[in-house]
Amino acid sequence: MNLSFASPEPRQAAVITRRDQAIQAAHSLAEQAKPGAVERDQQRIYPVDLLNEFTRLGLGSISVPRRFGGGGLDYQTLAEVFRIISASDPSLGQIPQNHFGLIQFILGEGEPEQQETLLQAVVNGHRLGNGGPEKNTRHTRDVQARLSGKGDSRFLTGEKFYSTGALFADILVTTALQDDDRPVMAFIPLPAAGIEIVDDWSGMGQRTTASGTVRLNQVAVDPAWIIPLPSPEKPTLRGAVSQLIQAAIDAGIAQGALDDALAFVRDHSRPWVDAGVARNADDPYILADIGRISTELSAANALLRRAARVLDAIDPAALTAENSAAASIAVAEAKVLTTEIALRASEKLLEWGGSRATLLQHGLDRHWRNARTHTLHDPVRWKTHAIGNYYLNAVYPARHAWI
Repeated sequence: MNLSFASPEPRQAAVITRRDQAIQAAHSLAEQAKPGAVERDQQRIYPVDLLNEFTRLGLGSISVPRRFGGGGLDYQTLAEVFRIISASDPSLGQIPQNHFGLIQFILGEGEPEQQETLLQAVVNGHRLGNGGPEKNTRHTRDVQARLSGKGDSRFLTGEKFYSTGALFADILVTTALQDDDRPVMAFIPLPAAGIEIVDDWSGMGQRTTASGTVRLNQVAVDPAWIIPLPSPEKPTLRGAVSQLIQAAIDAGIAQGALDDALAFVRDHSRPWVDAGVARNADDPYILADIGRISTELSAANALLRRAARVLDAIDPAALTAENSAAASIAVAEAKVLTTEIALRASEKLLEWGGSRATLLQHGLDRHWRNARTHTLHDPVRWKTHAIGNYYLNAVYPARHAWI
């Protein structure tokens, strides 16, 4: 297999092999991201420099096993890195989420030579971007894009949306149906003839993720870059890992909202006329509210850490239907709480701060818009359904990237 990569501006990337290094790097990046978060959100300025710093620091390869040159760090570290970064800027947190989901896919489904080549590229600083689900189909797993041809002549045609990370990627990764209707994942080095990545994401939240359209017009695909999707019967951790990162982003949104709420209540808000206190920070109802929100966030973070530990305890060589289902359920339980607390904390922030908290200059509305937008990635009602069906009827959850 002879795969080459042409990045317009080659990046240098460190390799992080210790948890404390990864956490320190995440905190460093979060501190850099926080001052400009409001401006980026309001003006839809992409965090390109910060994303390059994410890569340069070595955060992009922390989940790549050490046998491929990566950091080989655990899921607990991965979740904490995303939580820390997303507390400052959840758009910056969301951009690389598919990068890590695709690393998991390569590990689970790639041939040894594909794993070696693709994961070494990641270690060298290349980013994987998602050609996402298709917008005008029956559901998110309905694929209309076609990969036609035989032998060395394969051509991909279709249109994708929700393509988070594609605009900033070195390798575009997307699903398509072959001529025999078998679904595959195609890896396409960028730039490539026939690919148009369109900056048309207009969501009210997560505004700088560039989660828009990718158009594919007879794009040549090297057969060596094609990895078949697994059958529904094959146990996989791809969904659990993807959802763990989603939950970590939501937990980060909640933390960022609570942090800004505490600062705003202390420094910028005034008490309600009937409260009988000199400071809004002494309003007994706000104190009780903050106590409840803090407790709920602690519970969500605890379930997030537990879910990561469940994933860490699974030997990939001994993956079964039973332990992959248990992992998905553990992550689903965390996702329920992180969804709820992200929405509640970001809404309570505005209530505690009063009408002045809605002023554009403060940019506090971004927390709720980000929470509401990101938590729509997959409906939490289907998480609680899967959890209930698992415990009551011993029914395993579906196997895909959304559970």
